[in-house]
Amino acid sequence: MREADETTRQRLADSLRAEPATPSELATRLDLTPHAVIRHVEHVSQSVDGTDEQLLVAPPTCRDCGFDDYDDLLNLPSRCPDCKSESIDEPTFTIE
Repeated sequence: MREADETTRQRLADSLRAEPATPSELATRLDLTPHAVIRHVEHVSQSVDGTDEQLLVAPPTCRDCGFDDYDDLLNLPSRCPDCKSESIDEPTFTIE
């Protein structure tokens, strides 16, 4: 299938099958915003349900205190709920 014929979600899933990536990295590759990537990843996760693949998510992590127990892994938190730092590493997604 030519790249022009693939949907954004197909290109996103193919990219996640190739290597892990953050929303910002995927946004750059697919010419989207990081928040749009999150919305597409939610749909891709539903698409791989019931297949032999799974979407894996490394949670966002606070660079200051190490907090990584966020309720919603498919999110771009702006602050750490523990120490209130704004120094947060984005979640990383991959499909295996």
